[in-house]
Amino acid sequence: MLKVTMGVTILFALIFMFELLRRKALREKYAFIWIVTALILVAGTLFPNLAIRLSTALGFATIASFLLVFFGFIILFITMQLSLELGKVEDQNQRLAEELALLKLKSIE
Repeated sequence: MLKVTMGVTILFALIFMFELLRRKALREKYAFIWIVTALILVAGTLFPNLAIRLSTALGFATIASFLLVFFGFIILFITMQLSLELGKVEDQNQRLAEELALLKLKSIE
């Protein structure tokens, strides 16, 4: 029953992401991250033994520890991606503010 619930939830999440993409509310580069994450979840749902084998091979005592670290890295990756984007936008905003100030100064003179 848990597999079915997870599968349906992931399916609805994917449909929602594609709908956001269609409406242009979500950019492609961010959608890619979420789609890859959803596909990893689908693989984990369909093949739970794969996650168990991988966690054992990496030396984790329990599958819960492995999943916590795995999803922690996913969240870290998403945070880094968004931080880089925010830095670019802040630089662009600063440059535009400086250009606007120069244009205002020229229009006063």
